[in-house]
Amino acid sequence: MTAQQHTGWQIQQQLLHYLADGRFYSGAWLGEQLQLSRTAIANHMQQLEQFGLELFKVKGKGYRLAEPLQLLSAKHIAAVQHAGAAPIEVESIVDSTNSQLMQRLQRGDKLMKGQCLVAEAQTAGRGRHGRVWHSPFAANLYFSMYWQLEQGIQAAMGLSLVIGVAVAELLEQQYQLQPALKWPNDIYSEGKKLAGVLIELSGQSDGQCQLVIGIGINVQMPVQSARQHIDQPWTDLTSLIGALDRNLLVAGLQHSCMNQLTRFERDGFAVFQPEFNRRHCFQGQPVRLVQGGQQITGTCHGVDAQGNLIVEHQGKKQLYHGGELSLRAGA
Repeated sequence: MTAQQHTGWQIQQQLLHYLADGRFYSGAWLGEQLQLSRTAIANHMQQLEQFGLELFKVKGKGYRLAEPLQLLSAKHIAAVQHAGAAPIEVESIVDSTNSQLMQRLQRGDKLMKGQCLVAEAQTAGRGRHGRVWHSPFAANLYFSMYWQLEQGIQAAMGLSLVIGVAVAELLEQQYQLQPALKWPNDIYSEGKKLAGVLIELSGQSDGQCQLVIGIGINVQMPVQSARQHIDQPWTDLTSLIGALDRNLLVAGLQHSCMNQLTRFERDGFAVFQPEFNRRHCFQGQPVRLVQGGQQITGTCHGVDAQGNLIVEHQGKKQLYHGGELSLRAGA
């Protein structure tokens, strides 16, 4: 971020401080508080809209957010973290929380197991296979955690499923939801996508493996913005349970992930197999698996003790460790 961009963002943060309550504020009044012209205020408002914020502008009233805004706070998160937990850093806008942690590893920075980075917005959020992860400002949760495995990259098999179980357990216990898991890295609710997982690895096959675990959870997705950027059914926590504190969500997510990762290191994936399968949204369903240019159809039987997908085709069960899974149309 350049010095000019940093100054601009400081001004926009001040504007959000006033606008967060969802009330109208005139451009003239905001200009007085920040010692800026009304034109400068209007320009900054346009920039905030570029970050995915939905703003109303009404002549004679001024500006207001479509919904009140709750910002992440490192201080508030630290106050509700479990004792002894690794630090959680809060950034306003980054390219990608995963990318930021991966860059630190490439520089040789020392990170604590369980150390997390969260951001209000991402300019280059990523899903699997390089897909864009839509990341509007202060609407959702963009979360990345550092972890390491002493047994090497091979020991990480099934890890995205473990994280899916960790997210599901948090949503069940803290928010009384009944999420479903979609192999290999999505969390659904009521048949719509609620969250996703992206794990990136650095290390040797037989040496220490360093991981960055990215989790994106829809919290209060702006509808207009979603229509422009998301091409599949989605839902968010606000629609499912009403307003919630994202700071509590961050602390709870770190704790749940650390608990399940510690268990995974000790016991392997086999103990997670039944926990994943009972939540798998395609269990026993006719499915289509796309793997490269090949399409495999059959009945889904969940995952085996290593996290491989089991698909029965023409009476024979086959194992798969990659691909895109969907329900088979017309079945």
